[in-house]
Amino acid sequence: MGTDPLPLDAEVVRVLSGVTTATLTTVLLKKGLRNVWLRGARPLQAHAQRLAGRAFTLRFVPAREDLATPASWGSPISTRAAIEAMPKGCIALVDAMGVTDAGIFGDILCSRMVKRGVTALVSDGVVRDIEGVLGSQLPVWCQGTAAPASVAGLTFVGWQEPIGCGGVAVFPNDVIVADADGAVVIPAALLEAVIPEAVEQERFEGWIMGEVARGVPLPGLYPPDEATRARYAAWVRQQA
Repeated sequence: MGTDPLPLDAEVVRVLSGVTTATLTTVLLKKGLRNVWLRGARPLQAHAQRLAGRAFTLRFVPAREDLATPASWGSPISTRAAIEAMPKGCIALVDAMGVTDAGIFGDILCSRMVKRGVTALVSDGVVRDIEGVLGSQLPVWCQGTAAPASVAGLTFVGWQEPIGCGGVAVFPNDVIVADADGAVVIPAALLEAVIPEAVEQERFEGWIMGEVARGVPLPGLYPPDEATRARYAAWVRQQA
């Protein structure tokens, strides 16, 4: 259904796992993209590890009584069917319309996603069966928990199509990076341009932190003036 999922190179995953979402928002801002941080997608687990993967999108619409029923869970168009289409390494990116009183997934579905090798679940909605979800060890970013099932407030309509999640447009196979600050989408077409800039930004800010630790005042340091840039360039040459 929808767009075929694409793999994400293991080296790209490794590199992005070392880049904060804060850095990525800055790099994307410099490219003119202001709306890339998914509102409401917060780490469910404490001490969330930074993760990266291609977005495998799922979409809900408001509940309609003839469609949003327990019987719909066995439909060919269902969250169950979507999970069976998820490739290893993807991040399930779910548009739940920000609904917080109907849990989109519970312990059984999250456990199945773990078995399929899904990297994480990210949503602007909520999950249910919190103890089981945490026990599944699936990393989750969402708005929290609610006891009612998804059909109490939502109708599942499809996967691998463009969605809006947390106020952000997400297309299948965009790249998602999620950490303690939330989740950020990198448009697939910009990935190659973003990675080297993000890596360099991390290196530069790491050097800046070292300068701050030495007691260097912020004016002229951050943002850097020409003298600071020259000192940084000299430091980079020394590392080569």
